[in-house]
Amino acid sequence: MNSEFRHLPSVDRLLADRRLKRLSQTYSHTLLVDLVRRQLEDARQAISAGSPCPPLDDIVAAVSAQLNFLESPSLHPAVNATGVILHTNLGRALLSQEAISAMDAVAAGYCNLEYDLDSGRRGSRQVHVEPLLCQLSGAEAALVVNNNAAGVLLALTALAKRKEVIVSRGQAVEIGGSFRIPDVMRQSGAKLVEVGTTNCTYIADYEQALSPRTVALMRVHASNFRQIGFIHQASLEELIDLAKCRSVPVFDDLGSGCFLDTAAFGLDPEPMVPQSVSAGAALTLFSGDKLVGGPQAGIIVGRQEYIAKLRRHPLARAVRIDKIRLAGMAVTLIHYLKGEALTKIPVWRMISTPITEIDRRAHLWAQALGSRAKVTDGETMVGGGSLPGGTLPTKLVAVGGKSRSPGRAQSLAQKLRFQKVPVIGRINEDILLLDPRTVLPDEDKVVLGALRDLAAGLK
Repeated sequence: MNSEFRHLPSVDRLLADRRLKRLSQTYSHTLLVDLVRRQLEDARQAISAGSPCPPLDDIVAAVSAQLNFLESPSLHPAVNATGVILHTNLGRALLSQEAISAMDAVAAGYCNLEYDLDSGRRGSRQVHVEPLLCQLSGAEAALVVNNNAAGVLLALTALAKRKEVIVSRGQAVEIGGSFRIPDVMRQSGAKLVEVGTTNCTYIADYEQALSPRTVALMRVHASNFRQIGFIHQASLEELIDLAKCRSVPVFDDLGSGCFLDTAAFGLDPEPMVPQSVSAGAALTLFSGDKLVGGPQAGIIVGRQEYIAKLRRHPLARAVRIDKIRLAGMAVTLIHYLKGEALTKIPVWRMISTPITEIDRRAHLWAQALGSRAKVTDGETMVGGGSLPGGTLPTKLVAVGGKSRSPGRAQSLAQKLRFQKVPVIGRINEDILLLDPRTVLPDEDKVVLGALRDLAAGLK
């Protein structure tokens, strides 16, 4: 037997060490025992691989380090200077201060989530958002779940199980994160009937595919890619006219969905929720945390008869939205009703910010770095699967372009990420780029502090 194993301390000996005994005043005995045993097991494996027995001090230090790791939250704020407004990896839409306050209020105590204050009886959590959504969209009814993928799954499970749903082959897409429309249909029990070709699908293709087993026609917005060239898709109006003739509904998955006209800001037109409802879609489904600008949610609006079936389905409970996000979503929707979305909702504040203001802030940032930075023209992407290919003009702070050291931009970007509040930019051709458009003005103080620290370290 390898003699190194004999040098391993016992669990009791480690727990008796004064440093771990001190930690036992803060942490549970069970947790300490578990971590000590893990470190000893790691040591045994290392010895088996030919390494010497680690010193007792190293084992104690490893236990202490693991405790520090476990008690330090890994999720914390960051500044998004990447130039992608709805950055999925950075949490998508920022919330208005009013929405944050509403979420804080219901998180701090009890609330009337499912309690009718008038009658003193149980109520529905949907009453806090349904009237707002109906007013904004023109729909008869609405339902909010935890994200749009859940909304699509719920609709297909509740309304199309063991039935056929017709979808254009060009719309049987993968939205992201392996979320594929064919896979969702398979999980729901609905049978996908693809029609047309990848680039062209005509209304006649849907008509020819209709059968007694058809329960719905479905349009899926190509939210994260764009086709160009010889392409054609049947319009929503064509689908609805055909559906009326055959007495089947149309489900319209907008992906992002929005209540404001993106074309008014120089962007490509994005399908708007009221347009889908007024055209006659039985159900319109979209995300709450993209162009709507609220917390993560899946929103379904449409005809009362279909929404009622979704409410009653057992899956609705599994995908329901929680009280905190519900509070934030309600306030976000109120911003639209009050006509203050451009000034209150960060996504729309960023989209609508004049280029002159972006330029002013970019020069302020560049001054913090001195001669190492310059301001250059650039483009901001909306992101989050919204408006693929659509960009907004912006001004970028470019850092590191004159360096002869390969990987210099990566090193600079890492230094900014290691700040107390990480500042995250993007790299192009070994140049670090920072975009003020995706940073709220209130965050400029953090960015300037980080850039000054970076400049001081480069002297």
